[in-house]
Amino acid sequence: MGISVWKLLIILLIVLLLFGAKRLRNLGKDLGGAMKGFRDAVRESSDQEEVAEAAPEKMERKNDRVLEGKIESKDQEKA
Repeated sequence: MGISVWKLLIILLIVLLLFGAKRLRNLGKDLGGAMKGFRDAVRESSDQEEVAEAAPEKMERKNDRVLEGKIESKDQEKA
């Protein structure tokens, strides 16, 4: 009841005749590029999650420091 090898080859031949080899090659490149972009995005989001989990510790350490002083602009020094 499934698709036999011969039926699959006939379908592939019809698709090749309808679209042409060049267009199918370009379609394959586009599909491969999209898959690569998707994998990179997933990898990047998991890296950002790891950084976000470690970030609160760094933020607490930064908030412990107290800075005192007066900020003056260079324009005030000239006057």
